[in-house]
Amino acid sequence: MGKLTAQAIAERALEIGDTEGLDAVTIRRLATDLGVTPMALYWHYKNKEQLLVGMADHLIGGFAPEPADERPWQAQLRDLTEGLIRALRTHPCAKNVLEQIDPVAVPNFLAVWDLALGLARTAGFGVDESCLITKYLLQSAIAIADAPVHGVAEPGRAERVRAKQVGLQTLPVDRYPHLVEMAGPLVGGTDPLLYDTFGVDLVLGGIEALAAGR
Repeated sequence: MGKLTAQAIAERALEIGDTEGLDAVTIRRLATDLGVTPMALYWHYKNKEQLLVGMADHLIGGFAPEPADERPWQAQLRDLTEGLIRALRTHPCAKNVLEQIDPVAVPNFLAVWDLALGLARTAGFGVDESCLITKYLLQSAIAIADAPVHGVAEPGRAERVRAKQVGLQTLPVDRYPHLVEMAGPLVGGTDPLLYDTFGVDLVLGGIEALAAGR
């Protein structure tokens, strides 16, 4: 193979994480898959902690937000949020990777975070509010990207969904009228496109409404 790069190692680690879980991602396993000795990987990542940071950096690096421009902050914040969701969705293990690293150690994450903070300040929010906005945005992006509606159908899932739906539909309608009425989408999920667009609209709409009241 050609010259071993940190990016190639991180990409293979993400692929293993996607299919087998992060516990399967080890230096020895990566060395075997990449056809090198473990020492060749240690030049780039000295331990699992550094490897996870590299995986997160590579993951976020797939989304390169443009620097702040002349467009309204609302449009820029939407692009940032949607771009982050797309980047996170490229790897099913993304959520687990981000949960195990310190974002401050991830250069590409810092670039996205700093841009989001600047846009919140442009919108008229104070320092504390801007910090909270970026945290809520990140958690929302992770949740939307990790949506079950985009997952691969698991064996037996259809039967489990039907059983849960029947369970809700057979509740006393006089006591739980809305649960009975909406049992289908509550259990079976909504259209993936609606899930994404409505989720982003809901989060950004709240931010825009607060900013308008400034």
